[in-house]
Amino acid sequence: MEKIRVLIADDTAEIVNYFAHIIRQEEDIEVAGLAFSGEEAVAKVRELNPHIVLMDIQMETKTAGIDAIEKIREFNPAIKTIILTIHSRDDLIFKAYTVGAMDYIIKTSPVEEILSSIRAVASNTLMLRPEIANRILGESRRISETQSKVKEVLKVMMKISNTEYEIIKMAYDGYPYKKIAEQRFVEETTIRSEIYWILKKFNKKKMKDVITLLKEINFFALLES
Repeated sequence: MEKIRVLIADDTAEIVNYFAHIIRQEEDIEVAGLAFSGEEAVAKVRELNPHIVLMDIQMETKTAGIDAIEKIREFNPAIKTIILTIHSRDDLIFKAYTVGAMDYIIKTSPVEEILSSIRAVASNTLMLRPEIANRILGESRRISETQSKVKEVLKVMMKISNTEYEIIKMAYDGYPYKKIAEQRFVEETTIRSEIYWILKKFNKKKMKDVITLLKEINFFALLES
């Protein structure tokens, strides 16, 4: 089976070397190349044709990574990009999604999460695709009174893991926590722990409030439209 070839782009050598070290431990992933600026990332992508680029946003300019993603997608939209960022509340992450980024990685994330993101992007198993996000935004423009809520939900959902997404969907469909636990073959306490982190991301106190927000904008119907 062909290995996932990853190009790492960041203007800090220690970070580039850290991610390279992680990847080199894996049998199914390899380092295709290294870059230390957005411009170099674009040049290296043309030369090396990796499957995935781990792209820092702020390098030689505040939006160097975003600009690089746009250029890469112009000449080879098949190459996928994962954003590297310091913290998940960076507004630039949302802008990166609109130009084609597939996912983002917090630079201090556990190794398992880093590798999971790379594999999910490579295999197209992420729950919320950027093209779907753009479709939702397009739909929201026709419904001006709900546009801000759509954007609010979309920003949070892009930070939701696959497991959290599935739990939200089941709760949205009316499943009680006990039933969700049974369906996922885990203890109910595990589901409640996941719910805690979902509520933190949505900045809500109750799951009922999250579901109400999603229903107000008909979120899952937008995904299926």
